[in-house]
Parts: sequence; structure tokens; C-alpha cells
Amino acid sequence: MIVCHCQQIRDTDIHAAIDWMRAADAETIITPGKVYRALGKRAKCGSCMPLFLSTMHRNDNLEVPPTLRNLRSASIKDMSDEGRR
Repeated sequence: MIVCHCQQIRDTDIHAAIDWMRAADAETIITPGKVYRALGKRAKCGSCMPLFLSTMHRNDNLEVPPTLRNLRSASIKDMSDEGRR
């Protein structure tokens, strides 16, 4: 299925790019911009973004790596007193 008509990107292209990025670096955060760059493309009009994102979310390799989960909550606990006495 074609997801982006401007750049002729198919759902299989998006899944292949995500799988390739995850295989290359297991701890990378995968964003739509990174997917476009991996495909050698750029977003033009942006009307494909909802379908592009839903296609990305259907990929099992998109999840945040375990080592990067809960970083925000840990940093909030560390900064709870903001260094004040």
C-alpha cells in the first residue's frame, strides 16, 4: 500500500527501514524523520503523516529499547530537590 504519494513510499518500505535501523543499532530511537532519511526521501506536504505514523506503530521493532525506558522518571527523581539544601 502506498503511504506517501509525494515520495512514493510504501508500507513495506517503512517496515524495511525500521527493521534495518533496529538491526544496525538496537538502542536507537526511531522517528519518522529517521525513516525518511533511511529511505533517502523528505516529507513534502505532510498529509501522509497520520498514515505514516500508524504504519510505523504497527512494526514490532519500533518499541523503545529496554535500556532507554524510564529515563525520564529516573531523572525527575534525581532532580527532585534541584540541588537545593
